[in-house]
Amino acid sequence: MTELKKGDEVTWKSHGGTAHGKVEKKQTSDTEIKGHTVRASKDDPQYIVESDNGGKAAHKAAALKKA
Repeated sequence: MTELKKGDEVTWKSHGGTAHGKVEKKQTSDTEIKGHTVRASKDDPQYIVESDNGGKAAHKAAALKKA
């Protein structure tokens, strides 16, 4: 998969179907989003994305698809 970068438009599967949003950053250390700990490392990064409705989430690269 091509490396994702800030500003890339992506889609991912969500409870209600397919969600759309933009990559905010590549997370390579543990962080917290909405009270939940996100485990990430340089070897296993997660991408912080902001959905079109304004919500933030973290996803592994395999779960994201460039829009």
